[in-house]
Amino acid sequence: MTDTTLSQSADRRAWLSLMAVLPLVLLVAMDGSILYLAMPHVTSSLRPTADQALWILDIYGFVVGSLLIAFGNIGDRYGRLRLIMVGAVVFGAGSLCAAYAQTPLGLIAARALMGLGGATLLPSGLAIVSALFPDPRLRARAIGIFAATFAAGFAIGPLIGGMLLRHFEWGVVFLINVPVVLAFLVAAPILLGEVRSTTYGQIDLPSLALSFIGILLFTWSLKTAAAEGFSMPQSLAGAIGIVAVALFLRRQMRIDYPLLDLSLFRDRIFSIAILTGLLSLVVWSAASYLAGIYLQSVLGFDVFTTALLTLPGAVVLTATCVGTARIVERIGRRSALIATYLLISAGVLLLLLTSTEAGAAIFIASTVVAGIGYGLSFSLVAEVAVSAVSAERAGAAGSIAETSNELGNALGITLLGSLSALTFRLLGPGIAGTLDETLDHPGLAPDVIAQANQAFLTGLHIAVGTGGLMMLVAGIIAWLWLPKRLPE
Repeated sequence: MTDTTLSQSADRRAWLSLMAVLPLVLLVAMDGSILYLAMPHVTSSLRPTADQALWILDIYGFVVGSLLIAFGNIGDRYGRLRLIMVGAVVFGAGSLCAAYAQTPLGLIAARALMGLGGATLLPSGLAIVSALFPDPRLRARAIGIFAATFAAGFAIGPLIGGMLLRHFEWGVVFLINVPVVLAFLVAAPILLGEVRSTTYGQIDLPSLALSFIGILLFTWSLKTAAAEGFSMPQSLAGAIGIVAVALFLRRQMRIDYPLLDLSLFRDRIFSIAILTGLLSLVVWSAASYLAGIYLQSVLGFDVFTTALLTLPGAVVLTATCVGTARIVERIGRRSALIATYLLISAGVLLLLLTSTEAGAAIFIASTVVAGIGYGLSFSLVAEVAVSAVSAERAGAAGSIAETSNELGNALGITLLGSLSALTFRLLGPGIAGTLDETLDHPGLAPDVIAQANQAFLTGLHIAVGTGGLMMLVAGIIAWLWLPKRLPE
């Protein structure tokens, strides 16, 4: 057999292996957003409090984000295939538990279990893809497809959820994960080879505990303050969370084998790319969640129509992600990174034009404009992170990139979502902590409904206005900080 034939056979196997990983990537990304349109149905069925509703939405993202760095390192050191197989089983089990949850706390626990499994899948999958394609050009193309799939999952999650909810109960949005997981468990041992690094030490358990506890306590503190106001336990939890995160970062600079390689952030391009991934998902998650409620509960669209309204933005986002390499070739990496911020800012600020009577067309325009920025963000963050390190550290570097996305997704609900919830609590009729809970009360007077709708819309405007201005400021910082010429 000639060298050319061997090379073609290896390339074919690599692409088949990539196809085996992509469905899992799609599922993990979808589960970060699929509940945005399903939440009114979940609220009516399980009747969670305002605080519990926020946890249902983003406990998944926080568990994934808190553990991605650790699992990226575990995969590097002990084997990525083994880790991704275990993670798939855990993810599937969590999906089954979520589908049949009977209480808000049961659904929160199931989503946390899904997050535990999801945290193993993304960094291991990206590292395996990197190892499958030793040729730099093919590897860049494969990473672009990986990133596009991840972006598509986030984008089509609400659409898939809306289509399913037209015919089935809300639990079906989790049941769709199970057959994909089973198919992967059959195909992975055949198509994927084991990949590990032998040059790094043991996982630092104190670092893992500090990062996980710090993020969760700080998040709980913010959510509780927004839903119930400030209290001594809430403030104490927030302070402990901040101290734990600070100790985690300090420890990473002192130990031999850190979970988070802070030295990577000395590179301005890498730092800006990771910041891009974080902030873009902060804005995207909050805007998507709040807009989903606005379209259904304020404007009165059914869930399927709402899902269709998300389609133009999803198509633009995915197409941009696929075409990012060509865009970078034309305008350069520096301009692409800066454009990401400006496009997202312009898109979300369009939502300030919405009213309690109309806003569907504005929503579509917003998602189309911002979708271009989101598509650039997904591809650039993944490509820069993996190309910045050696192949054997691809799992750890990829985990930083995916952590920025997942933490951004969860932080958006926590920070901007809590800001909106606080506004509703202060300006609403005082019947319940959320708009959907309020509207579920029978016999409401028209003026009470109008007050509730206006209070929610004001909260949405404050949240997206804050997010849009934040992206604008970050874009200006990137323009000033990045070198004039970046390596392509």
